[in-house]
Amino acid sequence: MSAISFKIADRYIRILMIMPDRTDVARSETGRKRAPTAAERAYDQACRQRWRALSLIIKAKLEAVAAGITTIEHEFVADIVMPDNRTVGQWLATQIESAYQSGRMPPLLPGVE
Repeated sequence: MSAISFKIADRYIRILMIMPDRTDVARSETGRKRAPTAAERAYDQACRQRWRALSLIIKAKLEAVAAGITTIEHEFVADIVMPDNRTVGQWLATQIESAYQSGRMPPLLPGVE
């Protein structure tokens, strides 16, 4: 797991990224086992591809904000770091799972049913 963090508009943002598994590139597309050096090159390439994709996503979001199409909060809401050091997305995932399992919406405000 890798992460990139930054502060923008008085909000701390942390984007987590799952990196490829080395075993996923141990074999070629045809199924043949790669030599160790070839497997390492393939792994490095897969990692670089993920970093490029993340860079494109962040640049596109920032460009949309700069153009007035959207806001920082809207684009990065799931990645905002909360006081307990979890992101909104991490916190919300448990809330969504609980709502689907129970069939009930969680309270939107503490102490309010």
